[in-house]
Amino acid sequence: MPLALLALAVGAFGIGTTEFVVMGLLPGIAAEYGVSIPTAGLLVTGYALGVVVGAPLLTVLGGRVSRKRMLMLLMGLFVVGNVLSAVAPSFGLMLTGRVVASLAHGSFFGIGSVVAAELVTPDKKAGAIATMFTGLTVANIVGVPLGTFIGQAVGWRATFAVVAALGVVGLLGIARLVPAAPRPEGARLRGELKAFRNPQVLLAMAMTVLGFGGVFAAITYIAPMMTEVAGYSEGAVTWLLVLFGTGMFLGNLLGGRYADRALMPLLYVTLGGLAIVLALFTVAAHDKVLSAIAVLLVGALGFATVPPLQKRVLDQAHGAPTLASAVNIGAFNLGNALAAWLGGTVIAAGFGYTAPNWVGAILAAAALGLALWSAALERRAPAVEADAPEAVGAGVPVHH
Repeated sequence: MPLALLALAVGAFGIGTTEFVVMGLLPGIAAEYGVSIPTAGLLVTGYALGVVVGAPLLTVLGGRVSRKRMLMLLMGLFVVGNVLSAVAPSFGLMLTGRVVASLAHGSFFGIGSVVAAELVTPDKKAGAIATMFTGLTVANIVGVPLGTFIGQAVGWRATFAVVAALGVVGLLGIARLVPAAPRPEGARLRGELKAFRNPQVLLAMAMTVLGFGGVFAAITYIAPMMTEVAGYSEGAVTWLLVLFGTGMFLGNLLGGRYADRALMPLLYVTLGGLAIVLALFTVAAHDKVLSAIAVLLVGALGFATVPPLQKRVLDQAHGAPTLASAVNIGAFNLGNALAAWLGGTVIAAGFGYTAPNWVGAILAAAALGLALWSAALERRAPAVEADAPEAVGAGVPVHH
């Protein structure tokens, strides 16, 4: 794997850390600004919505510059957002800093996925994408616990200052290690938008929303589930999240290794397995050992879908992959937000802290259904293409 992938992984590590570490810092932030915990929770919601909006917006605005330069600009924006968060004198400015940092998230992973895939031979694309995403998974194992510890020991502002420094390292690494490449010829907004006329691109994005949403329906409420149902102490939640991050790391490696060999079969196995594990989690949550195993498996199966789904979008948006890739990153965050809302709804309705697991199981099963539908459409595509080529994805080639 090219050394340039390390620079992309460092950037991904910083982004992953700043996205999730705020959850462990909310009490301190709320206390300093004199706001309630639910109000401080807007720092999480605002970030997620910023990713959804920023992914297509900045990708379109950056369409006139090279991908390397755009990646550097995005890391610069990420640094500015985290510096603003570190020094913000008011909650409003703190929220602004979070949103500014989040705007870089979707475009960085979207453009970075394209760059990573272009650095290697076609049979290693998913592995290259997984290598970049390793930074995001390692952030959950190392970055988030370490950032939480720094915030509790020194102050939460120090955490965001450290994350900003990581962003600078990532920016310098991209500047030095990522090869300069000219802006792709013929890359225009109209061409990028044409990719969305391919039903396979839209199906892959829907799988992303539902599949990863299944993960976060359960994990968003892991703290009350593990403390109130499984019987863990509050201090153990941090290590359960590390266990979840370890599962993400292992799942990412699995997805990167096998997506290049058997992409759709891998999705069948991971999405089906995720639905089963989430359904069983409802019962397993009453036992400490079984619940810990379930947390590990949810992380592994959930993140094993990321490299194949991202590669699926790149393959199906052939010739105009940048915007589609970035929008698919936004789809992950849309799934997170949707699932968190659904999980909270069933808890508020009185179904208990394990109810979000059923929500997640249903979402994952729906994603599996879409994967089977997508494969069925693809099997019928050659005959349709022979009769009317323009009917298949508006002229966008279909890959088998």
